[in-house]
Amino acid sequence: MDVSQYLQIFIEESREHLQNLNDNLLQLENNPENMNILNEIFRAAHTLKGMSGTMGYNNMQKLTHTMESVLAEIRTGNVSVNSKLVDVLFKSLDALENYINVITETGKEGTKEYKALISDLSSLLESKGEKIKNEVKAESRVTNGSITLDSSETEYIKGVLNQGKKVYTINMQIDEGCLLKGARAYLITKNMQDFGEIYKSNPTLKDMEEEKFGFDLSFIVISLDERRVFEEELSSIAEVVKVEVIDFISNVKADDNKNEVKKEKIVTIEAVEENKQDEIDNQDEKTEEKSLDDKKQLSSKTVRVDISRLDNLMNLVSELIIVKTRLEEEVKTSESNEALEYLERVTTNLHDAVMKVRMVPVERVFNRFPRMIRDLAQNLSKSIVLKMTGEDTELDRTVIDEIGEPLIHLLRNAADHGLEIPEERVKSGKVKQGVINLRAYQDGNNVVIEVEDDGKGINYDKVRRKAVEVGAVSAELAVNLSQGELLQLIFAPSFSTADQITNVSGRGVGLDVVKTKIEALGGNVEVKSEVGKGTKFIVRLPLTLAIIQALMVNIGKERYAIPLNIIQTIEDINVTDIKHIQKRETILLRDKVIPIVRLGRELGVSEEKSENKTNTLTIVITKKGERETGFVIDSLIGEQEIVIKSLGKYLASIKMIAGATILGNGEVALILDINMLV
Repeated sequence: MDVSQYLQIFIEESREHLQNLNDNLLQLENNPENMNILNEIFRAAHTLKGMSGTMGYNNMQKLTHTMESVLAEIRTGNVSVNSKLVDVLFKSLDALENYINVITETGKEGTKEYKALISDLSSLLESKGEKIKNEVKAESRVTNGSITLDSSETEYIKGVLNQGKKVYTINMQIDEGCLLKGARAYLITKNMQDFGEIYKSNPTLKDMEEEKFGFDLSFIVISLDERRVFEEELSSIAEVVKVEVIDFISNVKADDNKNEVKKEKIVTIEAVEENKQDEIDNQDEKTEEKSLDDKKQLSSKTVRVDISRLDNLMNLVSELIIVKTRLEEEVKTSESNEALEYLERVTTNLHDAVMKVRMVPVERVFNRFPRMIRDLAQNLSKSIVLKMTGEDTELDRTVIDEIGEPLIHLLRNAADHGLEIPEERVKSGKVKQGVINLRAYQDGNNVVIEVEDDGKGINYDKVRRKAVEVGAVSAELAVNLSQGELLQLIFAPSFSTADQITNVSGRGVGLDVVKTKIEALGGNVEVKSEVGKGTKFIVRLPLTLAIIQALMVNIGKERYAIPLNIIQTIEDINVTDIKHIQKRETILLRDKVIPIVRLGRELGVSEEKSENKTNTLTIVITKKGERETGFVIDSLIGEQEIVIKSLGKYLASIKMIAGATILGNGEVALILDINMLV
């Protein structure tokens, strides 16, 4: 059977299982006695092994099988959880991620076998005196009816039974006169999956799909339902002449001398008796049942959609909005206004619906950071805890795909520069363990992400000295720089206050990359710091990069758009109210000194076209972080919903322009990048 059609599904599900393994391994390291976490890890590893084997990725299957063997020994208590073991398992996850990356690019797993890593995993088994080799474990079998299980699979089922779930062996026979065995097998498996999970079958599900089997079928099924449910449901299927549902049993007797399995007697693997279940076990069972129900509900309400299809849908909505704007300008009769208002409501609702489909929780990005912080803490010999809040805050998919790199730089900066080593923290009256807070929340049409540490804060004198050393400012000017101005210097290219270059930081590229990337996304970043208390980086991002509300303005004979989400107020100012401070034009507005920018001059529009000839100026007040700036325009046109179009790679270097939009009359208006003009 051609499995290439399942490649994309395999890649996506494998990445989900790897993320699940990463998260649960971190929890297991802190709580090694938690069997629920261990069972979840084992389940994910087992699924990955089966998926990779089905797709024909033998090297990946071999690695996951060895991991599974180690996890099985942890569950039986033969191997204990420690930092060394977790490190090896994390390296295994990195290797599996490399396999997935190669498969994504080429469709094949490559030739790398990670023999040294498999040897390290095997040595974990031998170190406890078990002397178990992977080949020997594979030969240790348990026969249950016509289905054969290896020891790791048997251990997994024991764990499932101990959780209070039920495991059945189901033997079935299809009428020998059945003409469509494959279709009948499909109905059987579908009915089973409605009430439980098919753990293993003989023949395999693949062979059933291709009708490579006789008339006898056997299944091992995990469920929360009683035996009679399966008996009733399966017996009702046409052309099924036999249904036998029995508790899971195994006949295992290993010969210690020959490492062979002999069929001597049948024993029953029993779950823990109810009268011996304590309160914790009962709670765990309820949690497992709820988790299973949640997963069933989730799977029935979600669907995977290729992002290119969503992009195409968004483009169609964009064109609809452009046509709507054109109709608004061309049709002015009262009869048409009612229809246009209705069209506007429809397009707005359609736009909102498409945007909701494109929205993705920031949890997708945040999930990779706990593992990164763990590794950084070991590398830096620091004790660090990462606290995350607001993971369910949503952002557009296009923004989500881009913010990972800036956040990595900010977190590495907090771990290396911000937090002190344990000895220094104790001397300054702090606890040994440093804390990094990663928060996300929605603020109007923006999403705010904060990275805050409780470290030593930024040394302003050190920043001032470094700025003079690298030539960013002169020694005379540096003396008069405020704390806010000094903080802006740390975002300059090649600026670093690290005393020495390390694997983590010290080359002065991190914060420069952060600012460039965030501003390219239409957002901004600011920093607050208090010596001895810590540092906070605040990143503001737009909810979407596709369609926005904007204020249309005239500058000279040209129309420009200013994003509405950064506009504070619009003021008419008398020319005589303009004052000069340090050679900059400013105004005093509600007890605040606000610098002003004449857009006509900045954009190169000749003065006779852009200068207002009256005694008053129209000024648009914008806010970037805590800084307010006024922009002088000639006149206002009004608020409008606009579709952002890229200028293309040839005009990408124009820093003051964020993009363009097509107006209703077919003209092109440029969208101002306020971040570059402040």
